[in-house]
Amino acid sequence: MALSAQSQQRLLTYLELITLPQGKVLYESGDALCHIYFPTDAIISLLYVMENGASAEISVAGNEGLIGIAIFMGGETPNNGKIR
Repeated sequence: MALSAQSQQRLLTYLELITLPQGKVLYESGDALCHIYFPTDAIISLLYVMENGASAEISVAGNEGLIGIAIFMGGETPNNGKIR
C-alpha cells in the first residue's frame, strides 16, 4: 500500500539521499541506532558474527524494506552482528 501524497510530503523533509560504498558497515553490534536506511538501488545484508569470527547472512533488505526498524520499536541497538 502506497502512502498518500500528503503523507509522502511530510516524510520527505526528514529524508536524505546518500551514496554508500559497497561493503560499508552501517551498524556494529552494540552501536546506538541513529538512522533508518531505505535502500533504493541496493541490498543491505544483516550478518551474524559468531564468536570464532565467522559470519552468516541472516537477512537482506532491498528497495521494498528498511534497516533500523528498532528505532520505531523502542530499541536502541542491533542484535549481535553487523549490518552492511
